[in-house]
Amino acid sequence: MIRAFHYGSKTISYLLAYSKRKTLGITVTPEMEVLVKAPEGTVLSAIEMKLEKRAPWILRQQSYFLRFYPKTPEKEYRGGEAHFYLGRQYRLRVKTGKKNGVNFTGRDIEVSHSPQTSAKSVLKDWYRLRAKEKFAEIAEPWIQRFEKYGVQPESLLIQKMPTRWGSCTAKGKIILNPELIKAPKASIEYVIIHELCHLLHKHHTKAFFQLQSQLMPDWEKWKDKLETILQ
Repeated sequence: MIRAFHYGSKTISYLLAYSKRKTLGITVTPEMEVLVKAPEGTVLSAIEMKLEKRAPWILRQQSYFLRFYPKTPEKEYRGGEAHFYLGRQYRLRVKTGKKNGVNFTGRDIEVSHSPQTSAKSVLKDWYRLRAKEKFAEIAEPWIQRFEKYGVQPESLLIQKMPTRWGSCTAKGKIILNPELIKAPKASIEYVIIHELCHLLHKHHTKAFFQLQSQLMPDWEKWKDKLETILQ
């Protein structure tokens, strides 16, 4: 039986089988499939609670096996390359100068860097700065909407995360991956809404997904778009 559970804004599919074994076993195959063998009679909520606890390990294993798969060429940060910003592709222009800076023209992303720095570092700094500004702008209306539920995040932080787009800490801090700035606005909203829902529902319960769907009925579309662009 193929099922799936959510960990942050990630969806992890797994193949569930019941047997006469006494303990629950989780295996990640070289094909990155997650196999779960559970004792007969184990309730699904207990299985998914265990899976959520093991989710970081599952993602690390999948990431390890992914290393052996063909990869798209890494960016070289040279003129003419296509780079994403808010869901759209732009042509990169690069020049060496005395100062570091990025000029976004609406058609191109123009990067100037000194001989002591690289176009990559300058562009990444620009992405992070834009993420800090844009995420706060996009999140504010949603934070205000959640006030009617009597909750609001303690803070909104930007932090690189290898396997997650966002997270919500036990103290109510929402953390967003700066790589999200490359995704469409609606995909960024999906991650923000997802994490705000965790202020009310810690786990991915039925009530959690009912609230998320109520606030963003087409969230699956924008989640898929996010995975397509940034994976």
